[in-house]
Amino acid sequence: MSWTTTEILETLRMTEVEHLDIRTVTMGISLRGLTGSDAASAAQRVYDRVSERAERLIETVDRLSRHLGIPVANKRVAVTPVAVVFDNLDHDGLVQIAQALDRAAANVGVDYIAGYSALVDKGCTQGDEALITSIPEAIGGTERVCASVNVASSRAGINLDAVGTMGRVIKELAEATRDRDAVGCAKLVVFCNVPEDNPFIAGAFHGITEPETVINVGVSGPGVILDTVRRAGKADARELAEQIKLTAFRVTRAGELLGRRVAADLGIPFGIVDLSLAPTPLPGDSVGEVLKAMGLEDVGAPGTTAALALLTDAMKRGGLMASSSVGGLSGAFIPVSEDAAMVAAVQQGHLSLEKLEALTAVCSVGLDMVALPGDTPAETLAAIIADECAIGMVNHKTTAARLIPVPGKTVGDVADYGGLLGQAPIMAVSTLSPGRFIARGGQIPQPVTGVRN
Repeated sequence: MSWTTTEILETLRMTEVEHLDIRTVTMGISLRGLTGSDAASAAQRVYDRVSERAERLIETVDRLSRHLGIPVANKRVAVTPVAVVFDNLDHDGLVQIAQALDRAAANVGVDYIAGYSALVDKGCTQGDEALITSIPEAIGGTERVCASVNVASSRAGINLDAVGTMGRVIKELAEATRDRDAVGCAKLVVFCNVPEDNPFIAGAFHGITEPETVINVGVSGPGVILDTVRRAGKADARELAEQIKLTAFRVTRAGELLGRRVAADLGIPFGIVDLSLAPTPLPGDSVGEVLKAMGLEDVGAPGTTAALALLTDAMKRGGLMASSSVGGLSGAFIPVSEDAAMVAAVQQGHLSLEKLEALTAVCSVGLDMVALPGDTPAETLAAIIADECAIGMVNHKTTAARLIPVPGKTVGDVADYGGLLGQAPIMAVSTLSPGRFIARGGQIPQPVTGVRN
């Protein structure tokens, strides 16, 4: 792909002034063909494959980042869903796979490796069940491994049995990492309509339809969009959307340029660029600040859902105009703990769990990095997940929940994770019980619009 002089100058301005970065370059690696009856030997093969294929990832990304002048925040790896490849292993064997992934991630120097995952929107195999129940030990006992479970889809409906199980698993994982404010739960996502090419942690995995190895790029840039909105002044909604779209176009081009260069240097295919506004705790790098610049007094005010819908759609339009390789989630993330404006809105009582749920109908993902009181019952966590899945299932979009019940903490307290995970204020959750509904189990049927053939 070729660049004009104007594009080069615009990219330099965005990186130097407006906090544009490539949030992640993620290498997808297939683990297919590594299965075997002996867990120890299978774990060694996993370690060897990840170590071999990702050996040059860090060096290549760092070198091209310096050459192109585009910062890259994180380098990561995603693998084939472990429950798919190692369906024959039991709980202990799957934990060995997680430990091998953790060692391999440390060996190649990536900060996270994802794909300790199961796809159970229509039902569970014995391997799926073994992986899901092993998550507290596997994720709680490793530093870099991330997990995800897809429990619903627009084609299959919602697996309410799996949803109920995930409520209990989240509680167990919180207890397993209680000495670190349940940080293990920050490495576990429950999905509806999970994409197979998402490069963002913690929900990434290497889809079963993907090639042997691939490079996917996640581009961020709330600061760039914030500057665009401020420069737009009193522009009407249509003109504001147009300005955001044009900026998203330039951001996508920058991400695709770096991703294709990395893939070419490594001799593997380029996959997708995910254009998602992923905030960080840094000042000016906030989706909440963008929403306020659009005219809201604070996040959570009436009109927040409409403003977020405008923002998300404009981002997608700009990305699709820039590239035929847009994928993943692509839109706007609203992780509470990772966005300083979101944190402030929660602490001031302007943003509730219920309003966040409404926002997930129009954002890229769902209830993300939401810290809850440690005594929140497992069935309540499951019901929150079910609500998120219902929004995704009916609207044919990805939704997800990354919920953190923090042992020993209650509303008004704060869980401090540091780094990109930020600070999470403990949010209030309804004390009304959904227990009898979750206990019904079974399958919530797909919507009528899910039957399209």
